[in-house]
Order: sequence, then structure tokens, then C-alpha cells
Amino acid sequence: MQTTHDALPGQQQHPIGLYLKVWALLFVLSMMSYAVDYYHLQGLWRWSLILLFMLLKAGLIVAVFMHLAWERLALICAILLPPLALITLVWLMASEAGYVHLTRLLFFR
Repeated sequence: MQTTHDALPGQQQHPIGLYLKVWALLFVLSMMSYAVDYYHLQGLWRWSLILLFMLLKAGLIVAVFMHLAWERLALICAILLPPLALITLVWLMASEAGYVHLTRLLFFR
């Protein structure tokens, strides 16, 4: 007889220790993110660290709690590649906008 907490046939059940380790790592990353504010870091150093910790936490959540780490590569690519392509295109447009702005300042003033 199968209880409600057992895995269904053909499904994998992940150990609770994995989830506890990820929770602990998320807590440590959050504390490091707060430490950036606590020590009053400023400028590029501050924003680089905040973005790094944010991306690490988001990656852990998506990989473990949303079970993306155990999915097929095709599904992972279908979920992750479109946002990466959009970010790349936005970056390219922003760099082009800077060039156009500088050109207009140079020739139209």
C-alpha cells in the first residue's frame, strides 16, 4: 500500500536534505546581499554584488524548487533561451542608442 508522501511509480523523489541545503545557501546569499548595504558599499562594486547575489538566488530557486535541474535539455532551452535573447537584444539596442545620442550631440549642436 502506498502512502501519500511516497513517490508515484516512475517519478523520482528528492531527498529533504537537498532542499534544506538550498534553503541554507539562500539564507547565506541573502545575508551577503544585506551585508553589501550594511557596509555601505557604493558605485559599481555595490550593484555588481547585488546583481550577482540576485542571479545566484534566482538560479537556485529555478533549478531546485521549480525542478528545472531535472528537466530535459530541450525544455531548459525553451525556458531560458528566449529571455537571454531578449536581454542580448536590449543590450545591443542600448549600446546603439548611446552611439546615436553621441552622434547627434556631435553634429547637431
